[in-house]
Amino acid sequence: MAEAADFPGMTPSPARRWLRRTGALLAGAPLLAGLLQLPAAPAQAVGQTSAKEASDAGTVAVTVDSLSPAAPRDGDTLTVSGTVTNNGKQSVTDAHVGLRVGSALTTRSAIDSAAKSADALSGNDGSEVGGKYVTEFAKLTPGVAEHFSISVPVDKLDLDEDGVYPLGVSLEGETSAQPWEQVLGVQRTFLPWQPEEADTPTRTTVLWPLVSTVHMSAETGSNAQQTPVFLNDDLAKELSPGGRLEQLLSLGKELDVTWVIDPDLLASVDAMTGSYRVRGDGDTTTAGTHQAVAKQWLDDLQDAVLGKEVVALPFADPDLASLAHNGTGVAGSLSQLKAATDVAATTVETVLHVTPNTDFAWPVDGAVDPSIVKVATSAGADKVIARSDSLTENGDLTYTPSAARPIGGGTTAVVADERLSTAFKGDLTKASTATLTVQEFLAQSLALNLQTGKQRSVVVAPQRMPTASQARSLAEAVTTLQGGTWSQSQQLAAAAKAKPDPGATTKVPSSSAYPSSLRKQELPRSAFEQIAYTQDKLDNFKVILANEARVVTPFGRAMNREMSTSWRGRSTAAGSFRQGVQAYLDTLTGQVKLIDKSETKLSGRSATIPVTVQNNLVQGVDHLVLRLTSKNPTRLEISDEAYAEQRVTVSGGHTTTVKFTTSAKVNGQTTVVAQLYTEDGQKYGEEVAFDVRVTEITATVMLVIGGGVLLLVLAGFRMYTQRKRAAAREAQETDETEEDGEDRADEAGEPADGPENAGDRENRPEKESGGRAGAADPEQPSDETPDTAVESTDPSGTGERVDR
Repeated sequence: MAEAADFPGMTPSPARRWLRRTGALLAGAPLLAGLLQLPAAPAQAVGQTSAKEASDAGTVAVTVDSLSPAAPRDGDTLTVSGTVTNNGKQSVTDAHVGLRVGSALTTRSAIDSAAKSADALSGNDGSEVGGKYVTEFAKLTPGVAEHFSISVPVDKLDLDEDGVYPLGVSLEGETSAQPWEQVLGVQRTFLPWQPEEADTPTRTTVLWPLVSTVHMSAETGSNAQQTPVFLNDDLAKELSPGGRLEQLLSLGKELDVTWVIDPDLLASVDAMTGSYRVRGDGDTTTAGTHQAVAKQWLDDLQDAVLGKEVVALPFADPDLASLAHNGTGVAGSLSQLKAATDVAATTVETVLHVTPNTDFAWPVDGAVDPSIVKVATSAGADKVIARSDSLTENGDLTYTPSAARPIGGGTTAVVADERLSTAFKGDLTKASTATLTVQEFLAQSLALNLQTGKQRSVVVAPQRMPTASQARSLAEAVTTLQGGTWSQSQQLAAAAKAKPDPGATTKVPSSSAYPSSLRKQELPRSAFEQIAYTQDKLDNFKVILANEARVVTPFGRAMNREMSTSWRGRSTAAGSFRQGVQAYLDTLTGQVKLIDKSETKLSGRSATIPVTVQNNLVQGVDHLVLRLTSKNPTRLEISDEAYAEQRVTVSGGHTTTVKFTTSAKVNGQTTVVAQLYTEDGQKYGEEVAFDVRVTEITATVMLVIGGGVLLLVLAGFRMYTQRKRAAAREAQETDETEEDGEDRADEAGEPADGPENAGDRENRPEKESGGRAGAADPEQPSDETPDTAVESTDPSGTGERVDR
């Protein structure tokens, strides 16, 4: 950003300056007297000592753990608390901690310089407030930390015009080696002073990002609900009380901010509210148990965003810079970004029941070049969130311009302020560091407001994934800012529509200006090539499925995750994730395959060859074509063409056998290849090759077979004539028997078949029964072999008819 000029009226009054200088001289008199008593030192040594003292932090470490209120007004009492620790080897006696207020800082760069030397013994500290507004220590033992707290009414601080004042917290004392009062340690911070409402408050937009790393794999269960499988249980830790995402939510709901949300995070948390599994060692998974935590977080988020501005990033927050620099040369990469953008709004609406704004693209750290802008807007976004250290000013302006910049092609760059946006990137787990960061943020914000009386819109875009401590510090600063006198809240969409400053730069830096530190963390071209390979395989797979959504949806989202910004700095993990997605797709596609065949033997001029297709998926497959090709059509012909094809449909968990008619021309072995294809002619799966041994049938063999058939016919005719003659004899014998019975019955005066003779007839030898000729019956000329006797237990002779 352009630096502000030094404005008149922002320095202390001449009377006040005179008093401070006089106090400084009086305070330095004892020290000067002591120095006069010391032996003279060479000029060079004196210069080196002075330089060392200027950069020395002192022997006593002073930390400021809290400062309240962070931006005081008239009538407030400022309370500063912290600790002092003697890091020297000698005890410090007659020590006290006091406050010093220096001259107002008139530029933002002056604040930067003061922050870099916050613990140097020399600085713009002014005179000590003194009096009762000190904390005294009779003795500070080496290595022992002592607590202090000083409360002073702000009217005792002699604050004049509005501005940013350096506030020094210093410890003075004596040591045995240097028995005079001196400053042994100091910690400086900033005191923003704007007691009255500003005439033209700065319209400030604060982005509140809800973004996480990739948590879900491409794998889902085979059940109807498609139970999702998570890579680990880290998301549950972030959602649990005290976790990073839980802190961001609980803090953000109390602020007037613009929520910037990755839809993948919402989809992952929503998946956790139901049944889910977590990957363990190897291929094992365990049941997830944090459904209640996920549901509570989503419920709280729905309440927090109600009535607030929500900006949805493309699904899984794709790395726009990596795509622009390494992916555009790979076919289909931009289509992946378009798919991630299209699904973003639907996901947010489904989970949060709000309509998000999808017009914004957010490159990593707001660093842009022409290729990034082109990629960012290719999926429909017409606003790019940049940062002022990328889209730098040319120095013509004396103030920080508004965020909105037209950069051509109907695209607006929304330039976030670099100082405000990066203020909370450090380790803020210590209270002292967090306090200094909050005060510096507020100081920069007030200094920005005091640069000019023009109305401006400023955007604060913090890091994508702030830690819990960083989020707490940011929330504290934003709370003070929104309750202060020089800033008012504004939504991101309004900041993008604000009238641009005519003198603000609109030139996007060249690709060569892109930071090398960021370029080193980008996804390589090979990553996009692997994504393209996976997409091609998915496209080939989905056309055969009866319900392609079961596969297309989880794999589509998994490929979006492969492009995520969260992989920066984690190249090994990114490669493992891509490999896992591809391997799982290979596993699924391998569930539909041809069964291997062993050598097949064919006898005859024509025969059928069966080929079996197996489907181990839970859903049916269709739109498959099985092609059978003979490598030697002159020996084994499958069809009039070079190959034969048949359409294949297989239900889930089943197999089907397809039969092909073949025609043999000559004897010998022929290789046959079976291959599955999709209906559009793409190969599917591995081919199966097997040998077919053909034995051609000769004329001699045909004559032998024909003779055998003739013999069978003759034998059948002979048996037929024998049975016919035997039936005739039986009929004749039956007639004769009936006549004899009638004659005997007439002689006895009783019916031939009276009741009293029934039993005798049952037990009588069945010489006549069954139509069989008795032993005494004369043989017929054609009876070459006698029939087996009725109910005979002897084995049947060759060609005999057995009556059972």
